[in-house]
Amino acid sequence: MKAQCLHDWQMTPDQAKQIQRELAAMVSRQNEVGDISLVAGVDISAPNSKGFARAAVAVLSYPELTLKETKVIEQQVTFPYVPGLLSFRESPLILAVCENLSTDPDLILVDGQGIAHPRRLGLASHLGLLWDKPTIGCAKSRLCGEHQSVPPEPGSYAEIIDNGEVIGAALRTKPEVAPIYVSIGHKVDLQAAITWALRCCRGLRLPEPTRLAHTAASGHFKATGAEETASQLKLNLFQT
Repeated sequence: MKAQCLHDWQMTPDQAKQIQRELAAMVSRQNEVGDISLVAGVDISAPNSKGFARAAVAVLSYPELTLKETKVIEQQVTFPYVPGLLSFRESPLILAVCENLSTDPDLILVDGQGIAHPRRLGLASHLGLLWDKPTIGCAKSRLCGEHQSVPPEPGSYAEIIDNGEVIGAALRTKPEVAPIYVSIGHKVDLQAAITWALRCCRGLRLPEPTRLAHTAASGHFKATGAEETASQLKLNLFQT
C-alpha cells in the first residue's frame, strides 16, 4: 500500500503545525466507502529507551473479520514528542509497515484521532490523505472537545463538540466499559465512521482490526481462534 508524497518529514514543530492546517482543508468529510472485502487496523507502540517503536497493521476479511495478514516493523522514531503532532512522529513507521502488505484494504481503522484534533488533522486524517483511502479514527482517549454522558447500551454515542463544531463521537461498544472516540479520518462522514466501527467490533471495546494491530504492536500477539492460526504463524516479520 503506497503513499503519496505530500510533504517532507524533516521539519520544525511550527512547520508541522502549518502543514496540519493546510492538509486539514484537504480532508474529505463525505462518505466514499464502497463495497468492503478487506478492512485494516494500524497502531504503533510507544518508543523504548533507545527511541525504537513498533508499528503494526492487521488486515481482516469483511464481514467475517478473519485475520488475513499481519505485518510488524520496528524502527527508530525521529520526530520529537510534541502533543498534537504525533502523526509526524508515528506516520513514517506506519507507512513503512503498510508498504509491505500483499493485500490492499478497502478501509483502514486507525488507533488515533481523525479530525477530533485541535487543528482537525490527527493521525487517521493524515494517513488517509497520504494513502488517499477511507480512514476512521478510533481512539482510546479524547484529545479535545466535550461530550454529554453516553448511554450504557452498545451502539449509543454522544457527539464530541469543540468550538461549536461536531468533530466526533464518544461511542459505547461494550456495556459497562468506557467508550471509544470515533472521528472522520478521510473519505467518510461521521455516521459512516460510527457504523463501521460498530460493524468491526466482536463484543469487545475496541474494533477487531485496531485491537489486533494494538496487540501486535505491543509484542503480545496471540491467535484468538482456529481461523487465525495460519496467519499467526506468519507474524515473525520484525524488520529493523
